[in-house]
Amino acid sequence: MALTEADVAKDVATADFVIHYNEAGPADGKPVILIHGGGPGATGWSNYNPNIGALADAGLRVIAVDLPGWGGSSEVDFLSYEPLDAVCQLMDAIGIERAAFVGNSMGGHTSIRMAIERPERVTHLITMGAPLQLKPFLFGATGPSEGIKIMYQGYSDYSPEAMRRLVEIMVFDVERFATPELCQQRSDAASQRPQHLANVAKAGIRGPIPIWADLDRLAEIKAPALLIHGRDDRVVTFEGTLFAAARIADSRVHLINRCGHWAQLEHADEFNRLVTDFVLHH
Repeated sequence: MALTEADVAKDVATADFVIHYNEAGPADGKPVILIHGGGPGATGWSNYNPNIGALADAGLRVIAVDLPGWGGSSEVDFLSYEPLDAVCQLMDAIGIERAAFVGNSMGGHTSIRMAIERPERVTHLITMGAPLQLKPFLFGATGPSEGIKIMYQGYSDYSPEAMRRLVEIMVFDVERFATPELCQQRSDAASQRPQHLANVAKAGIRGPIPIWADLDRLAEIKAPALLIHGRDDRVVTFEGTLFAAARIADSRVHLINRCGHWAQLEHADEFNRLVTDFVLHH
């Protein structure tokens, strides 16, 4: 039977936040923390619902978190918020010393910062469509990418129609994935906590990623890294992943054709196999 969000939903109070997360898999399995992207309606569940059960069935302890400022977690001021503190507080609260970090988009960037700045907490680094900095990977010579423009519109208009425009830009296979059900799900998730999106919009371009990684420190990453990117990503160019791979010594790139920004959703079976094998055998 397929999992529902209610089956795996948990909340924990830390020193500074109330953090909502989804947990599945054996308590003694290798821990894997899934961190969502920064689009309107993004949560651990909305970004990873086809992956949580599969990774848990493979024997991993899966934690899909709603970062503060998103989903069911505490509101934050994005101009003063440090997401790494929230991640470490969550880990401490639920008894995880070290974990594999899996991050899509904004979550990939957060995972990269964890591997650089809190390396003692990271066993593996896995990213999908992770941005490294505003220019040139999100803002090219002509300004924001197509996907970034539509994503920012969604912070003020998160109707099902607006979410359809968002989903269409995030995936390659629009006919298969831009379903009325998914668009309504994203709209409903955004509508439940409108203040979250107002806080992102208030912070402007710094909203989803208030602190950027120091690219000169990519070479310090010691954790084995699996860098996944969709060849057809219209939000973050895949060249950023190649840039990171050239600087992270123990890294490999998995570039997927006919794939947009959400590799974990568009190619869920392939993604689940890659992550399982990488965490268990590297």
